[in-house]
Amino acid sequence: MNRTLIKNLKEKRGEEVMVSGWIDTRRDQGKIIFLDIRDVSGKIQTVILPNHDEALEAAKDLRTEWVVKVTGKVNQRPEKNRNTDQDNGDIELEIFSLEILNSAETPVFDTGSDGKEIGDEVRLENRYLDLRRPRMQNNIRMRHKVAKLVRYILDQENFVEIETPYLTKSTPEGARDYIVPSRLYPGKFYALPQSPQQHKQLLMSAGFENYFQFARCMRDEDTRGDRQPEFTQLDLEKSFTTEEEIINLNEKIFIEIVSTLYPEKKIQQIPFPRITYKEALEKYGSDRPDIREDKNNPNLLAFVWVTDFPFFEKTNEGKWTFTHNPFSAPKLEHIENLKEKKEIENIQAAQYDIVLNGFEIGGGSMRNHKPELLSAVLEIIGHSSENIKKNFGHMLKALASGTPPHGGIAWGFDRFMMILQNESNIREVIAFPKTGEGKDLMMNAPSEVSENQLKDLNIKIKDESSG
Repeated sequence: MNRTLIKNLKEKRGEEVMVSGWIDTRRDQGKIIFLDIRDVSGKIQTVILPNHDEALEAAKDLRTEWVVKVTGKVNQRPEKNRNTDQDNGDIELEIFSLEILNSAETPVFDTGSDGKEIGDEVRLENRYLDLRRPRMQNNIRMRHKVAKLVRYILDQENFVEIETPYLTKSTPEGARDYIVPSRLYPGKFYALPQSPQQHKQLLMSAGFENYFQFARCMRDEDTRGDRQPEFTQLDLEKSFTTEEEIINLNEKIFIEIVSTLYPEKKIQQIPFPRITYKEALEKYGSDRPDIREDKNNPNLLAFVWVTDFPFFEKTNEGKWTFTHNPFSAPKLEHIENLKEKKEIENIQAAQYDIVLNGFEIGGGSMRNHKPELLSAVLEIIGHSSENIKKNFGHMLKALASGTPPHGGIAWGFDRFMMILQNESNIREVIAFPKTGEGKDLMMNAPSEVSENQLKDLNIKIKDESSG
């Protein structure tokens, strides 16, 4: 007999079926035992009657979270026992036979609650249990549905999903890199990607024109509620495009996600309002303004585009640095100033951020597709000709190969899902997140490695106590 998912039992009234799943609750009433069994699709009340001796005997030792396989008949519940507030509330499964597939130690916490009453460390240490709770199952499944819809829309728009490398080159362009030692090339290192920024531009050089991927990004920086050491971006890039076209495409995707998958939510204003960086600071005191008309309504989504960012800003040491990334293009009217490196403080980037309910959920720009413009940016932020050639020579060479004008955007996908799911931390929408200190409590990482592994990599751990 093939397994029947619990969600399909309504269609099997009067039939004998086989169901597999977890024991959700057990109620022993002496000669009768009631079991609530759940699987990936739902929950069903089952009953073992006195005439099924072997099943009763097998069920005596059952506890919560044990895994079972049962066969039985789908019956209509008596009128007085029906529960119209529950799925399958009008049926129950009369068990004929029961097989224990695996026992379970007593769970360290209740997986039936929403989990918010439990400490984060305990939840993360036992994440495989934590993920069983309905709220977490819903968060991860909705994440899948959003990603699936985005893939469908972008496929219809002729975008190609392309994976880019995890092992790449360390370049001085942003946050601190996670670095990976090379065994074959002692003393040399790979870097884990902070973003696919360079590779997606190289794909434009390669002539793909329309690229996207759900990219894993790794940054060795301090964490907070909406940030993790590794996170996911929806990353896309398009050739022969304009800022207006990129904004309109992304707006279309956001609207489609909400209307299709979150119909209970309301977008405050369509088309999304736009505000310049200068106006945002003057009116809201932030370049991530929360423009909701009613901040007490959890289903109100207030998207806003922030545009016209300054390209450069001064560091504490009085040097110039970029505000977003060095690969952005200036606004057309500022190209000459960039070339001549004058009025640097007034140069604006063709940069656009998408903000939702006070969170920056995406940022992008038109890119410098000519090597001399990228070189000018790198020189302004203090790179010598030698450093430019060493760290960015591959980009300059690619741009000089006949690279079309292009631009794109990257969404903070975890942050976007956090807001859609009405959560307060991106850990709630990531299957296996880290703690605020960057630890994986379930796998106990980071951890020590063996002396042989270190020897293979030509690495020696410095003994701090010896000075």
